[in-house]
Amino acid sequence: MQPSANTPSAGQDAAHAIQARDGLPPNERIWAIVALSLGVGMSSLDTAIANTALPAMAAQLHATPADSVWIVNAYQLAMVATLLPIAALGETVGYRRVYVAGMALFTLASLGCALAWSLPALIVARLFQGLGAAALMGVNTALLRTVYPAKLHGRGFGNNALVVAIGFALGPSLASLILAVSSWEWLFGINVIPGIAAFFIARRALPESPRSGHRVDGVAGIFNVIAFSMAVLALGDAAHRVGLRTLLPEAFIALLFFVLLVRRQKGHPAPLLPVDLFRRPLFSLSVMTSICTFAAQALAFVSLPFYFESALGRSPIETGFLMTPWPVMVGVMAPVAGRLSDRYSPGLLGGLGLLILGAGLVALLGMPHDPSALDIGWRMAVCGVGFGFFQAPNLKAIMGSAPPQRAGSASGMVATARLIGQSTGAALVAFCLTISIGRGSWYALGLAAAFAFAASVASFSRLVVAAPVR
Repeated sequence: MQPSANTPSAGQDAAHAIQARDGLPPNERIWAIVALSLGVGMSSLDTAIANTALPAMAAQLHATPADSVWIVNAYQLAMVATLLPIAALGETVGYRRVYVAGMALFTLASLGCALAWSLPALIVARLFQGLGAAALMGVNTALLRTVYPAKLHGRGFGNNALVVAIGFALGPSLASLILAVSSWEWLFGINVIPGIAAFFIARRALPESPRSGHRVDGVAGIFNVIAFSMAVLALGDAAHRVGLRTLLPEAFIALLFFVLLVRRQKGHPAPLLPVDLFRRPLFSLSVMTSICTFAAQALAFVSLPFYFESALGRSPIETGFLMTPWPVMVGVMAPVAGRLSDRYSPGLLGGLGLLILGAGLVALLGMPHDPSALDIGWRMAVCGVGFGFFQAPNLKAIMGSAPPQRAGSASGMVATARLIGQSTGAALVAFCLTISIGRGSWYALGLAAAFAFAASVASFSRLVVAAPVR
């Protein structure tokens, strides 16, 4: 970004007036929450649906498993690479405008996915869908901060975590139901009607926000896209133990463009990669907590289906039910944790929750050789309780440790940290499975427990860090 000499407009004055009200009135807030919930819900649901239905899509498109993975990778790469530039754009042009545009793009791209006639066409549509999802997720948390009054921020973040949990919980079952009665195109076609509704509701209900005095630095945005894309590719290739002739150039390019990005933005008051926010200990520890926790979640969620189906001989439908207690308990506990975070320290709530998550993962490691559904179910539920206690307090800590004018970048880092953690966890599962097919899932669960306990230490460390003066 570079400074702009533009003076505030009437729209900016209106945005400041809205912000001064400390959230929206209850009747207006309801519709804004509906718009935000539809966006984050569809983004979460779409991720879960695509992951579950990947084998079926590969078969119907006559694609190899290796090629079909790009149906998932294209979506994730587009999100990771563009989250921070889009969040920065939200600070410049307004979060509402970015969200509405993202909803329009996500809905149109979903229609494009449903109409795709080949694997390459589907991958291109998924790239645009990921870009739309990045716009939705990149400014979602910043908008929550303007929709809810300050005293209810924790409740708002808890409700948001509940919607995400519902999306992930419904994904596998909904994918199985759609594929049982129709073809894979409807996995994406179901987004169109809710997307159109959310677009019009968002245009009418979401508030304007104050805009920064900076304009988007396109060069820095390109550096960011290249750096994060190559980093994710290098991480995945390292997990699959590809040769150094491929891995080293990817890692070098990623490092080079991260250096160029930081140098380009050095000394800027609102850098694209928010190094200014990372100087705040509470923000840094909260982001570290998020990355480690989502890495633990991905390690468990990706490895457990292999264990249930390969080692225990359970069917895909049984596996889906065995995985369900985790997201269900997240949905139950997230609103509770959100309300508690309005009264108690996020460091304390998150630390305790992550200790429970780690204990649940250790309990999964100690399952009997032929566990019953009850043996598995209560352990998954314990993990869900712990994870549910982490999300809303951590969101509040990240957003609360950033000044209001940097809410967009903080919101972008919320989603970026989650995706970095999930990508790291998935890559580590692939690595564990390549070094030991029989014990790979067990190793992955051990790593998940280690990440959960590391996240707990980072969370408790926030208790001794003073909140920044704003």
